[in-house]
Order: sequence, then C-alpha cells, then structure tokens
Amino acid sequence: MDLRITNCNNFFRIKGELNKKSLSIFQNEFQDIFNRVSKLTISVEDIKSMDRHGVKALTELHNEAIAKNKSMAIIGFGSKDLYNYFKANTAA
Repeated sequence: MDLRITNCNNFFRIKGELNKKSLSIFQNEFQDIFNRVSKLTISVEDIKSMDRHGVKALTELHNEAIAKNKSMAIIGFGSKDLYNYFKANTAA
C-alpha cells in the first residue's frame, strides 16, 4: 500500500506505509510546515506499517516543532515502534 496524506487546515491524516520507499512523499508534504502553521496535528491511526526511517521522519518533525516553539500533536494508535520511541524519550 502506498502512502497517502490528506489534510484539512492543520490536521493531517497519514494512511498506508511510512517507510524508506515513501519517505519522500512525507518529507515533501511537511517541508517548511512550521513556516506556514503554528499548530499541527498528525493522525497515525491509518498507518499500516512504519520502519525506522518513518519513525525518524516523525521524530525529526517533532524536534523541529520544539526548536521553532510550535505545537505538534501525534494522535491515534499507529505504529508500536513510534509509540515506544516517544515513550522511552519521555521517560528519559
């Protein structure tokens, strides 16, 4: 399954597989996003699978939000790897 990203205002829904193959689609969609919006919500509910490249892309986006003092929320029960990454970094 390919990666599809839909949006309405500042809410983005990611559907499909977020991996090395589809990474360019993700990066093109969110390139300079924080120059356009101050709040961003991403739903990962419909992500079927995510590899380490997908996790890294989302964490880099999260780090960019922090660096630019913007608000970013990731919602939904998507990838277990993504959940574990953020859970481990919050605890640390």
